[in-house]
Amino acid sequence: MRKQTLRTTFRTVPGCIAAALLFCAAMPQPAAAQEVVVMVNGLPITNYDIDQRTKFDELSQHKRPSRKEVIDELIDDKLKIHEAALYSMSATDAQVDSAINSLAQGGGLNVKQFTEMLASHGVGISTVKSKFKATISWNQLVRGRFPATLQIEESEIRSALASKGAADAVAYDYTLRPILFVVPKGSPQSVIDGRMREAEGLRTRFEGCDSGLALARALRDVAIRDPVRRSSADLAPELSEILNNTPVGKLTKPEVTAQGVELFALCARSENKNDTPQRRATQQELFKSRFEARSKRYLDEVRRSAMIEYK
Repeated sequence: MRKQTLRTTFRTVPGCIAAALLFCAAMPQPAAAQEVVVMVNGLPITNYDIDQRTKFDELSQHKRPSRKEVIDELIDDKLKIHEAALYSMSATDAQVDSAINSLAQGGGLNVKQFTEMLASHGVGISTVKSKFKATISWNQLVRGRFPATLQIEESEIRSALASKGAADAVAYDYTLRPILFVVPKGSPQSVIDGRMREAEGLRTRFEGCDSGLALARALRDVAIRDPVRRSSADLAPELSEILNNTPVGKLTKPEVTAQGVELFALCARSENKNDTPQRRATQQELFKSRFEARSKRYLDEVRRSAMIEYK
């Protein structure tokens, strides 16, 4: 198994010895750790919660927060979860699990490995789930309650683009047909190499999607997927470059995947001045700014009406 540390996931301190700390994390918590520090609308925040969130924030934010900062963060999370529940907009377990999985994959880990990495630093996975539940629930609530306030007008985007000098940028829309040369799981390298040669052979003979796909269908154990449409605004720059350098009616270079050897037929490419990467990024920036402002005002309102009792 490839060696991983939490530096990979959070770009932070190296990992410790997981087995010893996993044992410690599984031990019963002392009474002092269970002591309630704050009650938020009847929901407790304990010393253990504060300790766990402090460790997680230190890992993810590259600095150790003050105790007051952590308590305020936990209070906000309790309020977010409580308020979202009032409007039936709480995050589901599936949504939280999906977010955890994405975070783990970002560091090259599966969920089990990610959980073990957290535990090696004394952080339980429940701490991360609690944080994600509050964040996802609150995002859904703010979007659901204030859609008109968050809407970005086309004139705002054009104005912002003009100020950046990016108004004339061009994106491309691609129509692709994925072609898979199937390789059974566990096949030796010789089988994979053979399928790569077959894929390269098809690539040299492919002269257009109509005739070329017919050639592909005649080959052994080849799957041709339904058309896929993508915008360069959705793709990483290196992927857009590959597609822009591939002539229409030709195939991209074959790549080995978990299912076999895959390549893509570029069946169409067209300019799109209405959905460029710059425009998409600018729209996201405007939305983020407006969302954060609306979110802060709303949370301030919720805090003022909440029952917060410090022990």
